[in-house]
Amino acid sequence: MPTQAKAAVIDEITERFQSSSAAVLTEYRGLTVAQLTQLRRSLGEGSSYAVVKNTLTKRAADSVGHSDLAPLLNGPTAIAFIEGDVVEAAKAIRDFARANPLLVVKGGVVEGRTVSPAEVTALADVEPREVLLAKLAGAMKGNLTKAAGLFQAPLSQVARLAAALQEKKAADASAAEAPAADAAADTAAADTTPDNDAAADAAASDA
Repeated sequence: MPTQAKAAVIDEITERFQSSSAAVLTEYRGLTVAQLTQLRRSLGEGSSYAVVKNTLTKRAADSVGHSDLAPLLNGPTAIAFIEGDVVEAAKAIRDFARANPLLVVKGGVVEGRTVSPAEVTALADVEPREVLLAKLAGAMKGNLTKAAGLFQAPLSQVARLAAALQEKKAADASAAEAPAADAAADTAAADTTPDNDAAADAAASDA
């Protein structure tokens, strides 16, 4: 391939890395053109699936800070560049791989972070973005300003918010247990007070 043509390909792959919310690297050995077309269509609008040259992709990945993808760029490689819902695209790749075991997920990049094949599969098991955000928004107890912000949050922030929500629930439970313990202690003290008073009265009578 002429140098100018190679530079154009590198620029194109670089642009896809920069504009995509995720990129999933796969090995497609043994799959037909029709099967690859089916997978491409299942990824959703705005996403693409293309066979790439490893050497040129390494250079593009290096230029955008993804040099750690180099070990994955060997053998026949095709990349799914996701510009829509990452979770839905991961589900599409998982489902296609189940029906077509020749597709092998090598790993990829999600929101700037390198992920393993297992993490790509885990993404496919996440509830839809709308469901997660609806649950979080409901937990905000009607705070519409914060809820509106949540609907613009990337998936990584949703995960952090979910963890924070879990911690808040645990803290609230501990806070609820503390007054109950105090109330029990007050009740026990109240129960013993009459007995002490009666003992004192009896001692005075004897005197």
